[in-house]
Amino acid sequence: MANSNILLLSFLVIFLSRLNFLEAQLVPAVFIFGDSITDVGNNNYLKNTFAKANFTPNGIDFPGMIPTGRFCNGKNVADFVAERVGLPSSPPYLSLVSRPGKINNATSFLTGANFASAAAGILNSTGFIFGEVIPLWTQIDYFATVSEELKQQLGPSAAQKLFAKSIFMMAIGNNDVMFSTLALLADPSIKNKTPQQRMDLILATLEEQLRRLYDYGARKFLVIGASAVGCCPFLRAWEKGGECNEVVNSLSIMYNEGVTPMLRKLKSEIKDMSYTYYDSYGVLQNLIQNAKHYGFDEFKAACCGQGNYRGIPTCFQISPRCSNRSDHLFWDPFHPTEAAQRILIDIFFDGPSKYTFPFSVHQLIAL
Repeated sequence: MANSNILLLSFLVIFLSRLNFLEAQLVPAVFIFGDSITDVGNNNYLKNTFAKANFTPNGIDFPGMIPTGRFCNGKNVADFVAERVGLPSSPPYLSLVSRPGKINNATSFLTGANFASAAAGILNSTGFIFGEVIPLWTQIDYFATVSEELKQQLGPSAAQKLFAKSIFMMAIGNNDVMFSTLALLADPSIKNKTPQQRMDLILATLEEQLRRLYDYGARKFLVIGASAVGCCPFLRAWEKGGECNEVVNSLSIMYNEGVTPMLRKLKSEIKDMSYTYYDSYGVLQNLIQNAKHYGFDEFKAACCGQGNYRGIPTCFQISPRCSNRSDHLFWDPFHPTEAAQRILIDIFFDGPSKYTFPFSVHQLIAL
């Protein structure tokens, strides 16, 4: 009898915990498409790529102090988005399949999935110097498989309701901007285009991919603009006085100036889609200009790396690194620290309207 009471009490505790979790859950699922800022381990499953972070000291501040494939000392943007909407972090897609396109268990995707791949871009050729990556086109191919499987498991109507209330986060484009400037694209016909022509091609490709996602069921989009990537330690390392590379930053601005009218056009043509655009360029510039206010003593140099401003890739176990990660804006030559990424998402959800428009994230969720 005593054992029965213990079992009943345990069941009630678990049930109440689950009930509280569901009450805090703002959306049924989050599906994430992107590059290294949101990769939670997909590239671990790629054999022929240099774009991996599954080694120390990456993950030194992650629960368990283990490297997971996140390009960060701890949690990244994808984790903090999940926290804010009351969900567990979406698992890497490739961890849930026996091979790409072959899903082991469709129910694993009921709360979302992460398709992001470090070094990936909107264009298929972006990131080629790192070897194998998962470009945006392929990431959406993977979601198409998930969408079809969930429709079979739940029924088309129930699956569409799930997708319509879910968040589809697009955190990609920085690599297209950076590699475009460095003329490292594999396709000569792209490499020889003017900067504006390159940005126009990237934007047209992004629009095409957003339309594909809509056709597969997406309705609510979080689109993150290109950041001030010219201010990352990798590019500061080559500039006099460690200044930002303004040529690269000008391309980010050019890209962002094209994203917003493209999204407005898309909305005018597809009435039941909604979106929030996040001005990550403005946010990073704000963090740099007001670093002390946000608790960062160092905003130029990376915590972990080699050479000037620790900007020479990448962060290895033998690399010099800082002892206090929380007072650095950047973890490695390209990526913000966990502390900085948490702030980025706090502003994403709760910041002033000049950074998120036409809706705040909370307003988008409520639609």
